Amino acid sequence: MTTPTIVVLEGDQTGQELLEEGLRVLDPSVTGVKVAFTRFDLSLENRRKTKNAIVHEAAVAMKKSGYGLKAATITPEKAGDVGSPNAILREAINGTVIVRTGRRIPGVRPVGGAYAPISVIRMAVDDAYGAKEWREGEGDAEIAYRTEKITRGTCRAVAEYAFMHARRSKAKVFGGPKYTVSPIYEGMLKEEMDAAASRYADVRYEPQLIDATYALLLTQSGDPMVIPALNRDGDCLSDLVLQMFGTIAGAESLLLSFNKEFKVQTIMAEAPHGTAPTLEGKNLANPMAMILAGAALLDYINTPESDMAARAIGESTLEAVYDGIRTADLGGHSTTSDFTNEVIRRIKSKMEVWPSLA
Repeated sequence: MTTPTIVVLEGDQTGQELLEEGLRVLDPSVTGVKVAFTRFDLSLENRRKTKNAIVHEAAVAMKKSGYGLKAATITPEKAGDVGSPNAILREAINGTVIVRTGRRIPGVRPVGGAYAPISVIRMAVDDAYGAKEWREGEGDAEIAYRTEKITRGTCRAVAEYAFMHARRSKAKVFGGPKYTVSPIYEGMLKEEMDAAASRYADVRYEPQLIDATYALLLTQSGDPMVIPALNRDGDCLSDLVLQMFGTIAGAESLLLSFNKEFKVQTIMAEAPHGTAPTLEGKNLANPMAMILAGAALLDYINTPESDMAARAIGESTLEAVYDGIRTADLGGHSTTSDFTNEVIRRIKSKMEVWPSLA
């Protein structure tokens, strides 16, 4: 069997520091899973130096291997600069869906009734992002315009994967767009959600308008939920959902591309948070999201060895938090490296013990 290659997309500031922590966990000496790594420097400095050519090279490599692990990167605010690499990467690998799952962190009190997992299945392209914007007129009469678009294919991918994910996780599909106000634009996603519901009759389906979705999130405490969303709605929803479980640094973010049968062709995993410049060099940031991103990649490699390692990483991460090994954002006193060291110790223990039990 060919050794899987994980394309490592290096980043900036604390994002790069946490990437290195995640790679420590993925080392074959820890997991027992043979994987190769190839690195691309996507730091702001190198993106400017290469005029984003390095981003395109990384995308080609990731599409070929099928697996990518990305650090957080700086997006310069000045117009005409290199911008964010995310749009380039998404377009190059035909990434259409972003998945972020808020889950209970043991020992950490969630907000409201958030106990069961909540997954936000969001468009990765189009909608408010990349829209053309302009202004006309002057003074109080000045008007700002924006053109937005979504495609039937992207709506179908979001809806289909939402129901696939719900079936696997025994969750209900919940929420949706504001189709009553925007029946043509936002209604397209609702049409595809309804169509997917007919194909997945065994999956519970509770469509809601986006405003009701936000309100009802605070009253849902029982069933796990999967929420399909437009790009902009999903961006806002996922940040809220992750924070409801204690921290935005507590879960991974996945960018997926599919073939015509909706099988995953390329997966890029990352932490959903930014570069946290105030924490750079202090060894205080929470590495959970990046560690769990690595576990997700192993899970998609889908061999008995990688499946076992992915489970070991996930369990070890959450068990460490439960036992009080926590960074400051979760009310603890552990350093970044201390937390990673503890996770690695637990993974090695599980990888030794589990085969004996089998």
